[in-house]
Amino acid sequence: KICSFTRPELDYLELECNFTSDELKLFRLRAKDMPLEDCAEEMNVSVSTVKRLSRRVNHKIERWYRYEKSRCEAEVQI
Repeated sequence: KICSFTRPELDYLELECNFTSDELKLFRLRAKDMPLEDCAEEMNVSVSTVKRLSRRVNHKIERWYRYEKSRCEAEVQI
Protein backbone atom coordinates (compact mmCIF):
# COMPACT_ATOMS: atom_id res chain seq x y z
CA LYS A 1 0.00 0.00 0.00
CA ILE A 2 1.28 3.41 -0.95
CA CYS A 3 0.05 4.90 2.32
CA SER A 4 2.44 2.63 4.25
CA PHE A 5 5.54 4.35 2.83
CA THR A 6 7.31 6.91 4.98
CA ARG A 7 7.31 10.58 3.93
CA PRO A 8 10.95 10.41 2.77
CA GLU A 9 10.16 7.28 0.74
CA LEU A 10 7.14 8.97 -0.85
CA ASP A 11 9.21 12.04 -1.72
CA TYR A 12 11.93 9.86 -3.23
CA LEU A 13 9.45 7.83 -5.30
CA GLU A 14 7.86 11.02 -6.61
CA LEU A 15 11.26 12.11 -7.90
CA GLU A 16 12.51 8.79 -9.20
CA CYS A 17 9.51 7.02 -10.76
CA ASN A 18 8.87 9.44 -13.62
CA PHE A 19 5.12 9.58 -13.00
CA THR A 20 2.87 11.40 -15.46
CA SER A 21 0.83 14.25 -13.98
CA ASP A 22 -2.23 11.99 -13.59
CA GLU A 23 -0.15 9.20 -12.06
CA LEU A 24 1.41 11.66 -9.63
CA LYS A 25 -1.98 13.02 -8.59
CA LEU A 26 -3.23 9.50 -7.95
CA PHE A 27 0.00 8.60 -6.12
CA ARG A 28 -0.48 11.57 -3.78
CA LEU A 29 -4.14 10.74 -3.15
CA ARG A 30 -3.33 7.08 -2.46
CA ALA A 31 -0.55 8.21 -0.10
CA LYS A 32 -3.38 9.75 1.96
CA ASP A 33 -5.09 6.31 1.93
CA MET A 34 -7.93 7.56 -0.26
CA PRO A 35 -10.00 4.73 -1.79
CA LEU A 36 -9.88 4.34 -5.58
CA GLU A 37 -13.53 5.34 -5.95
CA ASP A 38 -12.88 8.61 -4.10
CA CYS A 39 -9.74 9.19 -6.17
CA ALA A 40 -11.80 8.84 -9.35
CA GLU A 41 -14.28 11.41 -8.08
CA GLU A 42 -11.51 13.79 -6.99
CA MET A 43 -9.74 13.44 -10.35
CA ASN A 44 -13.03 13.65 -12.30
CA VAL A 45 -12.37 10.38 -14.15
CA SER A 46 -13.96 6.94 -14.15
CA VAL A 47 -13.06 4.24 -11.66
CA SER A 48 -11.70 2.12 -14.53
CA THR A 49 -9.34 4.97 -15.49
CA VAL A 50 -8.13 5.22 -11.91
CA LYS A 51 -7.59 1.46 -11.79
CA ARG A 52 -5.52 1.66 -14.97
CA LEU A 53 -3.49 4.56 -13.54
CA SER A 54 -3.05 2.62 -10.31
CA ARG A 55 -1.62 -0.36 -12.20
CA ARG A 56 0.82 1.95 -13.99
CA VAL A 57 1.88 3.60 -10.72
CA ASN A 58 2.39 0.22 -9.06
CA HIS A 59 4.33 -1.05 -12.07
CA LYS A 60 6.67 1.96 -11.96
CA ILE A 61 7.25 1.51 -8.23
CA GLU A 62 8.00 -2.20 -8.76
CA ARG A 63 10.43 -1.38 -11.59
CA TRP A 64 12.16 1.21 -9.41
CA TYR A 65 12.40 -1.30 -6.56
CA ARG A 66 13.93 -3.99 -8.82
CA TYR A 67 16.40 -1.46 -10.22
CA GLU A 68 17.45 -0.26 -6.76
CA LYS A 69 17.77 -3.82 -5.48
CA SER A 70 19.98 -4.88 -8.39
CA ARG A 71 22.08 -1.71 -8.02
CA CYS A 72 22.63 -2.40 -4.31
CA GLU A 73 23.51 -6.02 -5.00
CA ALA A 74 26.05 -4.92 -7.62
CA GLU A 75 27.65 -2.52 -5.11
CA VAL A 76 27.97 -5.30 -2.53
CA GLN A 77 29.81 -7.49 -5.06
CA ILE A 78 32.43 -4.78 -5.72
